[in-house]
Amino acid sequence: MTDLLLIALYALLSGGAVGAAGMLVLRRLAGRSITVHVCVLLVVTVAAVVAGVVTVATAMFLSAHDLQVVLLTVTASAAVSLAVGVTFGRRLAAAAVWSAQARDRERRLEAGRRELVAWVSHDLRTPLAGLRAMAEALEDEVVADRAAVADYHHRIRVETDRMTRLVDDLFELSRINAGALHLALAQVPLGDVVSDAIAATAPLAAHRRIRLVAAESGWPTVLASEPELARVVTNLLVNSVRYTPPDGSVHIEAGHDDENAWLAVTDTCGGIPEDDLPRVFDVAFRGSRARTPAPAPTATAGGGLGLAIVRGLVEAHGGQVRVDNTGNGCRFVVHLPGAPGPLPRHRAGSIA
Repeated sequence: MTDLLLIALYALLSGGAVGAAGMLVLRRLAGRSITVHVCVLLVVTVAAVVAGVVTVATAMFLSAHDLQVVLLTVTASAAVSLAVGVTFGRRLAAAAVWSAQARDRERRLEAGRRELVAWVSHDLRTPLAGLRAMAEALEDEVVADRAAVADYHHRIRVETDRMTRLVDDLFELSRINAGALHLALAQVPLGDVVSDAIAATAPLAAHRRIRLVAAESGWPTVLASEPELARVVTNLLVNSVRYTPPDGSVHIEAGHDDENAWLAVTDTCGGIPEDDLPRVFDVAFRGSRARTPAPAPTATAGGGLGLAIVRGLVEAHGGQVRVDNTGNGCRFVVHLPGAPGPLPRHRAGSIA
């Protein structure tokens, strides 16, 4: 019984010394990753076992051969334990990173939802108040002049159209987020979609004296749903026209690399602040622009949903979208699955 107590005491003292040293090491590594902590913990545990075994074996006067056998056995077990520990530590670290990213993403989504509700409420209340005031003025015949009545009617129509676009954007975004977007994929000539988008954006560009320029050739065929693709291109053009100063220009071009097609919209907006670049495609993000709508009849201010819809629709197609600053503006690039060859005879056209 006395021998067993001595062996336990020797093992406890040697293992405790190693454990105390391990605690000091872990304290110094407080800022390191979970994988490092797990590996250090396993090394300390194995070292404590080895120290205890060596101390007890020495006290028991084992032969050199028997001591080597014991150490080889402990070393093999230690190698297996360390391998398992490293694998477990890496998985634990990956899980921790994923959990942190998920929490961060949830916080950003919740902040985006709150911001969206606040901005949409503002964008609906303001024109509704104006519509009510103009309707009451017409109803009470406060405004009787034909020109003033016609102007009121025109402003009512413009504000109604703007709110309709906002509601349409909200509906489209809700379909994307709810996973209710069903794409009818087909081979779509990108040049035709761009031509239609340029024609739809031309009045706004002309009013702001923005020149729309499209490449004359090299337009690929993409695998996409045509209505959603048209919305992507139109939203990009409208966004660039809206933020480009008068007498500026917006260039649109396309091409293909390997099995993917790309579309690029480059404007002369002056660039986007570096801190805002990661948030450009977030819901309800408008940068430094005012939140109030533009005055009639050019009510072009959006609800901050256009680029969020672009990202949602592009990702639904299995593609990607990004934005980078250029010398005097920014460049939006969309990558989509497409046919490898261009359609050289198609011309998207140019509108000044």
